[in-house]
Amino acid sequence: MSSTLESIVAGSAVGSFLPPLTAVVQKPKWSARYKRVVAVVAAVLGGIATVASTGGLDAFGHGVPTLSTIVAVVAASQTTYDLVWKPSKVAPAVEAATSSKARPTG
Repeated sequence: MSSTLESIVAGSAVGSFLPPLTAVVQKPKWSARYKRVVAVVAAVLGGIATVASTGGLDAFGHGVPTLSTIVAVVAASQTTYDLVWKPSKVAPAVEAATSSKARPTG
């Protein structure tokens, strides 16, 4: 298998499991737009980490494979969120469980 294909496959795997991790930092009260921005930024960072871990720092010298891997992470994370993590209520449950609740004073 070519290194580009290996990187894209790894990116798809990373993206598939990224939504529950992203849900840890997201808050239920945030707007859908803000949550989407956070999720995409997390996916781009996950893509960069995937490129670095599969091809080392030299991999960033190759534009198309690097971009393809980052796009694979973003696509996989958004798709699996919509088709798996959100309908199964896993990501929303993680989001709610990790959000700080206001404590009553007094």
